[in-house]
Amino acid sequence: MSNVYQFSLGDAPLLISVPHDGRDIPEDIELRMTDAGRQIPDTDWHVAKLYDFASSMGASVIVANYSRYVVDLNRSAKDENLYPGQVATGLCPEQTFDGAAIYLADGTDADERAARIENYWRPYHDKIQITLTAMCDQHGYALLWDAHSIPSLVPRLFEGELPVLNLGSNNSASCSAGAEAAVAKALSRSPYSNVVNGRFKGGHITRHFGDPQNNVHALQLEIAQRAYMDEATGMYDDDKAAKLRDTLTDLLKTYLSAVKA
Repeated sequence: MSNVYQFSLGDAPLLISVPHDGRDIPEDIELRMTDAGRQIPDTDWHVAKLYDFASSMGASVIVANYSRYVVDLNRSAKDENLYPGQVATGLCPEQTFDGAAIYLADGTDADERAARIENYWRPYHDKIQITLTAMCDQHGYALLWDAHSIPSLVPRLFEGELPVLNLGSNNSASCSAGAEAAVAKALSRSPYSNVVNGRFKGGHITRHFGDPQNNVHALQLEIAQRAYMDEATGMYDDDKAAKLRDTLTDLLKTYLSAVKA
């Protein structure tokens, strides 16, 4: 098994991707980081734990081991800005979401970025592709769910408080209209504030792998962290999380039932 990620294989045509809950940082990189950087504040805290029920539904699950500060798995290898006109956090970030420096001196040069892509980025994406291809071969179609979370307030990235559930389909390009509509309807019956293709429309993983014309459907769900943890302390809240997991279970079951070969 690759040390870049943890992977569990299920028997359903559903892959849950968790690219930003990783905490590991190679020592040679960590030694160059500021105190703010070493605290990895922009981690999608506890998302792998939040979704650990998905295996019991037959989903395959891939979880990154390394921090997004090593390389952001939800950005393209070419590092295009996903949201033109807005702050770009970058493939190999040099600032935190709040604008603090991650490195003590210069960040990364082209050679180091290329090495990080080969060592940390590519294995994760290759595993997603292999898994989706196998699902299509077995079931005739594949579903990808890219799982994320973020603090409710990040003034540098968006105005005001984020809705709790933020579903993205790259403006309906990464998923069939029927599946998107079904999951959006399930969102609307949840007890949480929600939006579809709002501030977060889906990152590189959703945009790259989602190909509904070839029976691969991809959605991203960005969750405001107040829904399942204490944002001030970073502690996981079992009671909040249990309630949210009921909604997540409904969303994933809806997704699974909305697409057929």
